[in-house]
Amino acid sequence: MDEAANRVILQAIKKKLNNAKGEWAELIPEILWSYNTTIQTTTGETPFKLVYGLEALIPIEVGIPTLRTELYDEQHNSSTRNAELDLTEETREIAAIKQRAMKQLAEKKQNKRVFLRTFTEGDLVLRQTEEARRPPTHGKLATNWEGPFRVVKVLDLGAYQLQTLQGNPISGSWNISSLKMYRS
Repeated sequence: MDEAANRVILQAIKKKLNNAKGEWAELIPEILWSYNTTIQTTTGETPFKLVYGLEALIPIEVGIPTLRTELYDEQHNSSTRNAELDLTEETREIAAIKQRAMKQLAEKKQNKRVFLRTFTEGDLVLRQTEEARRPPTHGKLATNWEGPFRVVKVLDLGAYQLQTLQGNPISGSWNISSLKMYRS
């Protein structure tokens, strides 16, 4: 299973447990059943169908007669099952295409919110104040940015070396995520 599936299963266990933390092992079959028989948004299919080629019978259908179990015909079921098995690979391919399309859509949506920014040598920037350097007496009102500093060298992958306005170098390199343009 992938990380997303593990996260969904863990959330379901937490919801079912409440205060009975020691009973999680007994809940796993129930939660796995619910996960495997729920249509997934990314594929449009249930994990059970993608593995076995058909939808699962829910336990209540075994004990209480339903239209599905009442109209059961073994010969017709065998031919239908063979046809479903022939289509299983195609169903998996369609699910994979849907999953890739959902991933591309999410990536496109995320990329709309990302703005590329860079600094050049000589630019004045502010540096995000690290928690350890904030004066504890200021509490919430402590400044979040310090500076300005001058960009001395542009390194790879969005890293920069800085110096004070007096020309004193600042140790280490700073990532662009902790810098912003200084505007006076």
